[in-house]
Order: sequence, then C-alpha cells, then structure tokens
Amino acid sequence: MINPRTPVPFRAPGSDGTGRQGYPPAPEPLPVPVMDNHTHLDFPSADLKVSIADALDAAAAVGVQGAVQVGCDLESSRFTVQAVELDPRLLGAVALHPNDAPEYAARGELEDALAEIEALAAHPRIRAIGETGLDFFRTEGEGLAHQRYSFRRHIDIAKRLGLTLQIHDRDAHDDVVQVLREEGAPERVVFHCFSGGDELARICNREGWYMSFAGTLTFKNAANLRAALAIAEPDRILVETDAPFLTPHPHRGRPNASYMVPYTVRAMAELTGWELSELCSRIAGNTVRAYGSWD
Repeated sequence: MINPRTPVPFRAPGSDGTGRQGYPPAPEPLPVPVMDNHTHLDFPSADLKVSIADALDAAAAVGVQGAVQVGCDLESSRFTVQAVELDPRLLGAVALHPNDAPEYAARGELEDALAEIEALAAHPRIRAIGETGLDFFRTEGEGLAHQRYSFRRHIDIAKRLGLTLQIHDRDAHDDVVQVLREEGAPERVVFHCFSGGDELARICNREGWYMSFAGTLTFKNAANLRAALAIAEPDRILVETDAPFLTPHPHRGRPNASYMVPYTVRAMAELTGWELSELCSRIAGNTVRAYGSWD
C-alpha cells in the first residue's frame, strides 16, 4: 500500500546534479479554486520524487483544490485505486492506454487486462474510464485493430458502469468520433488534452462532449487549440496538466504538476476575454458535472 507522504518518482527531468532544471516556480494563486482533471502521479524516474500529499498541497496553495489521477495500464490503474483511498483531494480514472492495448494483445493478456480494469473501476472514487482512445502517431499496422477493439470495450465498460469516458486522441480525430458514434457515446465524454481545431470543437459542442485544455494551449504552434477554445461552449471547457508532461509556457520543457494549472487558466482567460474569476467558477462547475463531487 502506498503512503501519501512517501515520495513518488516522476518521469520528468529534475535537479539531479546533471544540470537539468527542476520544477518551475509556483504561479500566482487563482481567485476561485479549480481542479486538474488529468494528472499522473506515479510515472517512474529517478530524477524527481514528490509525495502525493506534497503534490496536492502545492496545488491547493495556488487554488487547485483537487485532481483526477489517471491510469494508463494495469500497474498505474492499481496505483490509482490506492491513491484515491489515501487522499480525498483525488478522484481516479482507470484504463489501458491505446498504445498499451496492442502490447497486452500480443502477450495474449488483453481480455484479462480489460476484466481487471472493469473490476478496478467499481471503486466509488473511480469516476472515469480513461485514458482510452486512438493514437495514430505511435501505433500502426495490426496494432491499430487492437487499439480500436480496446477503445470499443472501454466505451462499453464506461456505459455499463455509468462512468465518464476520458479520451486520448492523437492524430485520430475523425476515427475517434466515428467509433463514439458507432458505439454510442457514454453520457459524459472528455477529450483529454484536446488536440483538435475548430472543426472538432464544433462537434464537441453539438454532442455535449467536454474539451479539456492543457499547457499545449500556450505553445506558439498551437493556433488550432486557440481557434477551438474561441468557439468552445463555456459549459464544455475543462483544464488539466497531463503532468508530468506538457508544461505550459514560459516553462515548457521543465516538469509539470497540478500546481501549474493557473498558468493555463490565465492563458484561457486572456485568449477568450473572460473574467478570470468567472472562468474559474465555470471550470470548477464543469469539472464536478463531468466527474461528480470530490466530497
């Protein structure tokens, strides 16, 4: 059993004597608390070690009052169930990442792995099946068939258990939408680290799907994300870190964590012209509607 005060190694560069930089400075606190709806507190590395409790304390100090810890395989999904039992500031999501599904299939373990994901998802603080979906950037050939099969099975699990579906969509927008429509989407769908443009945003608006914006929104080459945010329905917008990845500007390349959410939220307010407190309140309400209460 993990201990909330025991440092957990993160897969991110740190101050390890090699000259690499550690965590960026804390941003100014938000005027209204929000939640980070996608983070990974367990990614292994020898570089940085921060406990779950310390990571959440740092987030709370800048107005990020809770987070959704996300599993990507059986090991991280098991960790997620343990983590949500230890700290009430966490909810959880469990799944097999689309790039991992072909590996389970190649070992003849996919069905057993999916069965365990469903069993883990029965925990009351597991509120989503994710991250699942399609990734055409890293997987090709026969692996794509396993990805599609796994995605469809995850959709079925989410619907039968009444859970939110958290989607990983990389270079696969049209195919993700097609599968959702063929299978029938769950009541609540979140496009984690939204990576589409205004076309996908219009589809999400029509379908009532949530768009979760990460630090990528602040990158100079992210005109498509800014165009999507400009037309996104206010009640469909969420925020996330995908920590330890995708650290927002001006700290891109350094490790990410939930306390970095305010950088992205302020960028969202600046891009849209929304008043910051109002935007924070909107994001917090949307997040509770997507995942339920943290209480």
